[in-house]
Amino acid sequence: MANIDNGFINGVIFIDLKKAFDTIDHMILLSKLARYEVDQKALKWFDSYLSDRHQKCLVNGELSGALAVVTCGVPQGSLIGPLLFLISINDLPNCLSKAVPRMYADETNISIAASSSSELESVLNGELINLYEWLRVNRLSVNIAKTELMLIGSRQRLANTLPIHLMYR
Repeated sequence: MANIDNGFINGVIFIDLKKAFDTIDHMILLSKLARYEVDQKALKWFDSYLSDRHQKCLVNGELSGALAVVTCGVPQGSLIGPLLFLISINDLPNCLSKAVPRMYADETNISIAASSSSELESVLNGELINLYEWLRVNRLSVNIAKTELMLIGSRQRLANTLPIHLMYR
């Protein structure tokens, strides 16, 4: 509210990750656990929990045989799956220089306050470049069709705001 009272315009990008839980790379997750100083015994347990998993498909009542070993994804129906997902994205804020991130499970948004629409567009696009690089390194991607931009400001301020163009990759 203070930003609006001070004449700023706020941009919030609601980011939807493609198959967020299904695409967490096991090796990247294990390396992050090691960086958080999880001891070797626990790391071996996590590695065992994530490795040697296979998948089967059920189509029209027919169950396939076990397919290739699964190297990505954390179980969504488990108690530990959401925690592992959060650990894997916990360092996302480090890639941002000006935006304020808000993360809740697989829902993430970043926000910026600026004095002009051109400044807002420039800063948001710079942060998107940073975010896309972090996503590339972590082997994740954005679902562009479900990612949205919301502008927040006073009625007068929004009426005088030029359209914001985001650079999606």
